[in-house]
Amino acid sequence: MSGTPLRRAELKTSLTEGEIDLALAGRGPAPRRGLIVKYAAFAAIACSIVIASLVAAPGTSGQLGGALGLLMLAVAVADARAFIIPDKLTIAAFLLALTNAANEGLASMPENIAVAALRGLVLALAFFALREIYLRLRHRHGIGLGDVKLAAVAGAWLDWTLIPVAIEIAALAALIVYIANQLVRRRPLCAAAKLPFGLFFAPAIWFCWLLNAMIFEF
Repeated sequence: MSGTPLRRAELKTSLTEGEIDLALAGRGPAPRRGLIVKYAAFAAIACSIVIASLVAAPGTSGQLGGALGLLMLAVAVADARAFIIPDKLTIAAFLLALTNAANEGLASMPENIAVAALRGLVLALAFFALREIYLRLRHRHGIGLGDVKLAAVAGAWLDWTLIPVAIEIAALAALIVYIANQLVRRRPLCAAAKLPFGLFFAPAIWFCWLLNAMIFEF
């Protein structure tokens, strides 16, 4: 640098004020419209989840199921965006499951809570064992700790017959979406591809709860 002070005139851009305003106007509305569409879609899905839950199980059970659906929707969005399942969401969903278990009957409340917690613990340990086995065989993680914690939520909410159904739905949905995405983009399939499993597992948990409320409890 020469050390000569720069005059304000030398810092002027070649764009006029009108051109700058036009450029900013072209950039602003489109992203805002996209955000509005995304938020509207999110709100529509959330409302549909709550309504379906209340229709399937009127009363407190439906309210708890609707809350589960909203939490699982938030988990799916978070995992899709950053491959992270926030602990606060899984903790809230797990505590909600214990509340749902307590709501099933006052006389058997302690037993129901214990059974739900035990199912969650067993499924979380099974996922963790699978994670460690995969790590030792392939020298990389197949599922994250967030998925392990989400498995505890699935175990606490679902009975033993629906737990494998939720896992299978999530796995098949993830596989179909991945293959379709690769075919559309004309890219080869890769066995080491990274997928946000929570994006598929979380909705499957709520869907299986809904299935149980609509079919198996009647």
